[in-house]
Amino acid sequence: RPQDLSEALKEATKEVHTQAENAEFMKNFQKGQVTREGFKLVMASLYHIYVALEEEIERNKENPVYTPLYFPEELHRRAALEQDMAFWYGPGWEKAVPCTQATRSYVQRLHEVGRREPELLVAHAYTRYLGDLSGGQVLKKIAQKALDLPSSGEGVAFFTFPNIESATKFKQLYRSRMNALEMTPEVRRRVIEEAKTAFLLNIRMFEELQELLTQNTQDQSPLQASGLRRRPGSSAPGKGSLEAASSGFS
Repeated sequence: RPQDLSEALKEATKEVHTQAENAEFMKNFQKGQVTREGFKLVMASLYHIYVALEEEIERNKENPVYTPLYFPEELHRRAALEQDMAFWYGPGWEKAVPCTQATRSYVQRLHEVGRREPELLVAHAYTRYLGDLSGGQVLKKIAQKALDLPSSGEGVAFFTFPNIESATKFKQLYRSRMNALEMTPEVRRRVIEEAKTAFLLNIRMFEELQELLTQNTQDQSPLQASGLRRRPGSSAPGKGSLEAASSGFS
């Protein structure tokens, strides 16, 4: 009997998953060494990533290569991240939220996959959502304590999944749906490779954020640092603007 897709993905991404968790930014975060500026930057990156991911999921929600994994009420993060952006960046946040070069690359890859190879969306959804469900609560508590945030949850809505009663049971359901997806051996191989790519995109994002924060401590604003620009304002955030834990968010 061939190995289940979920097990194959877990095994194939073990090394890059460890690399993501050991990225300096994530190691510092897990130790509670996170600044407001650092947290704002990582949340801004997640906002852009999820806008792109969920745009492509919506585009492919009736495509049999993805439909069994379509759980918008339970999983989708865009609305929560919009609340967080309003908390961290204030009125007019749509024009104020920065986007790093590594985040733009991630976003671009998500749009490429969603439009040209939607069968690979499963790799990105698996990497992001299952990672967020696994590690989200721990990171939420760390951020609340380190940044002295309200216990009511403002600023960290991203980490809360109100429509999932049991993360463990939901992940079991999600993996069983993944394992039932029909795919050829070649598509399966590409999905596994894409999951590794997803982790690498996250690692690059963490590395770049760490570089920007280091530059900032040397009296340079991150928004002036190389590769970081504000996203042009638009009435439809995310469109044309550029997409475990996240890799490290698991």
